[in-house]
Formats: sequence, C-alpha cells, structure tokens
Amino acid sequence: MAAINETEERGEFGSSLGFIMAAAGSAVGLGNIWRFPYLVGENGGGAFVFVYILCVLFIALPLLFNEIALGRKSGKNPIGAIRDTGGNKFWQLAGVLCVLVCFFVFSYYSVIAGWTVGYIITEIINVPVDFAEFVETPLYVIPLTFLFILMTILIVLGGVSGGIEKASKFLMPVLFIIIIFIAGRAVTLEGAGAGIEYYLKPDFSKINAAVILQALGQAFFSMSVGWGLMITFGSYLPKKSNIIQSAGWIAGMDTSVALLGGLMVFPALFALLPGKDPAAGPALVFDVLPKVFAAMPGGHVVGALFFILLMVAALTSTISMLEVPVAYMIDDRKWGRKKATWTIGLAAMALSVPSALSQIPGTFFNSLHINFFGNRLEGFFGIMDFVFGTFAVIVICLMLALYTGWASKISDYADELRLGAPSFKGPFRAGWMFFVKWICPIVIILLILNMVGLFGTAQAA
Repeated sequence: MAAINETEERGEFGSSLGFIMAAAGSAVGLGNIWRFPYLVGENGGGAFVFVYILCVLFIALPLLFNEIALGRKSGKNPIGAIRDTGGNKFWQLAGVLCVLVCFFVFSYYSVIAGWTVGYIITEIINVPVDFAEFVETPLYVIPLTFLFILMTILIVLGGVSGGIEKASKFLMPVLFIIIIFIAGRAVTLEGAGAGIEYYLKPDFSKINAAVILQALGQAFFSMSVGWGLMITFGSYLPKKSNIIQSAGWIAGMDTSVALLGGLMVFPALFALLPGKDPAAGPALVFDVLPKVFAAMPGGHVVGALFFILLMVAALTSTISMLEVPVAYMIDDRKWGRKKATWTIGLAAMALSVPSALSQIPGTFFNSLHINFFGNRLEGFFGIMDFVFGTFAVIVICLMLALYTGWASKISDYADELRLGAPSFKGPFRAGWMFFVKWICPIVIILLILNMVGLFGTAQAA
C-alpha cells in the first residue's frame, strides 16, 4: 500500500504526448523568445543561428538523452537519481545543485515573467510604458511577480498528470499558434526582407570563439539541460516510452520556437525601426518591440498577444522549475505535494523581492557586486543569473556527463534509451556513448575555462 501511495503522490505522465508537451514546455521559455533574439543581435545575426543549431544537435541533444535516461532508470528526483544509481556524495552534489538552480532561477525568472504580465495589461489598454521606469517601480513589479508565482503554484499543486500534463497540453499549442501568427505578420511587413536576410543569411566571418561559446551557453539554457528538469520529468515516464523519439520532438519544438522568435523580432525591427541597432541587449523585447507594435496597424492587439506568448512560455518553464524541488521534498523528505509546493513557492516569492529591487538604481541590491575570476557581476539579479542560471548549469552538465560516462556504467543508460526504441543500436548507440564520454565533457570544460577567464576576458554565456 505504501508503494501505491508513493506512486500516487509522485505521479506519472499519462501519455508520451503529455511528457513531450511538459518537457518541451520546460525547455521553451523566455530563453527562446526573450534571450535568443538579443543574443542573435549581439553576435552577428545568421552566423550565431548557424552555430546555435550545431550546438543543439551535437552537444545539447546527447545531454538531453542522458538526463531523461538517468531519470527514468532511477525513478527519482536529481539527488535520488544519482544516489540510487550508485553515485557517492560527490556525484550527488550535481543533484543538489539541480535542486538549488531550479529554486533560485525560479525566484528571479518570475520577476521577468511579472514584467510580461504588466506589459499584457499596458498593451491591452493601449497605454505606452517606459521600460526603465516600469522596472524601477516595485509597487508594480513585486505584486505582478507574486501573481505569476501563484499561477505556477496552482498548476504544480494539481500533480503530474492532473496539473503539469494538463496545463502543458493546453499551453504549448496556444504558444505555437500565437508565435506563428506574429511571425507571419512580421515577415509580411513592407521592408521585412532586410531583417530576414540579417537573421537567416550567415556571415561566416563573424564566427569566433566568443560567438561559439555564447551559442553553446544558449543551447544549454534553452534546452533545459543541466537543471535537473529532464531528470525529474524522465522519472515520471513509463518504461515503454520511446525516449529517443520524445527527446527529438522536445529539441525540435524548442529550436523551432527560438527560430520563430527571431522571425518575430528582426523582420519587424528592420521594417518599422530601420535605424535601430539589433544589438539592443536584454531590453530588446521590452523596450524595442512595443515601439515596433505601436508602428503596426492594430499593433496593440499584436503586442498583447506577444506578451501573452511570453507569459505562457515563462509559465511552462517555471512549472518545471518548481516541480524539481517539490519532487525532492516528496521523494526524500516524505512531504505531501501540497506542503512542498506551498512552502517552496512562498520561499521563492520572498527571494524574488531582492531581484525586483535590484533594478532600482541606488538600492543595496542594485549596487551589490562580486568579482568572478575577473568577471565583474553587478546587481543581485545579475549575480543570481550568472551564478545559478549560467555557471552552475554548465557545471551540472559536466558532472552528469562524467557521472554517467565514467563513474557509472554508460552501457546501462544506453540500454535504458533502447527500451521503447529498439532501433537505438549499432552506430547510434556507440555514437551517443562516445559523445557523452568524450565530446560533451571536453567542450564543456573549454566553456568553463573561458568563463573563468583562462582564454582572456571571461564571457558570461
């Protein structure tokens, strides 16, 4: 009876489609629609897109197989997955980092998501808002952040099949419908051709070490490897599910949203604001795009749809970020789902406040700074994003590749991948094992060495 109750408490995906939608939802987030376009703008347009697709195929996808296989084999959260497959305390640190990363990123990511809720309102009522003024007004930002976290809590309270799976099956199609509509509108604007060319025609002379490392960092960020999300979702998969096919769909959907995100932004930017620098940085979506929408006929409707899209993308990600620490509390601390979800959700609300306040010049959280191997990190938000949203994620990817590739018996995970996918054998199986054992760790080590400044100025991926 205890085993039955435990399964009911943990939950299980009711279908492969539910898993694909939930896992793709965790991968598809602000990283695709907010972060990807501004990184394209800062790193030479089409050249960055080309390198990014290669990084997804040859580094992020093998790591995605790796994490889902580890999760399903163990049937546990990231800490339990490593412990129950024979990992000692050192390797379990990767699992601990996964839980911490999801909790800390959830807290500050929800601040950006709160901005999207605010912009939905301003676009619907057609009142222009100054981005700098908006983010510096905590009376707006903090309640909107709390509202967004509350939405996430309510979905996770519903459990795996009743909450996460059901919400993802609805939210992901909505996301695709909106993004295709806006991209279609953008590419048909007069003068959009220049933006399409900038975005999709690679200038290979612009590819350098910095562009490659930025693309690799974005592939990790976007595909949700190194977060423990895919380990946790993999643990809810039945043994008959085809991991290879599901992971292919997840990677395909995630990359499609990123590419469509660029098609929404650059054609419209070049058509309606021809003198505007596409390298506008993180403010590109919130500062530049509302001006683009304002220049369109019926633009406030398109603008409202765009920020609804951003909010949905953020929500599909935060659901999984909250689920990772919740799964740990259910598995290892034997908490009920309700207690775990509310406790972690309310703690994330409290921690979101310093991130919101760090946008206000002159405050303690804004002036806070640390030196990371010669890389100056400024503001509470910026420190959190680099330490947990970038550096820790890449360290986790390295530890998990070394754990399954070297500390464990990698053939066991290859066997796990073959369950439900009988064609995963011969060169496919051997190729995957080679990439996880050799290629992925070497590339990640080079990325980490660059981030700590060994090859010159550290690059925040």
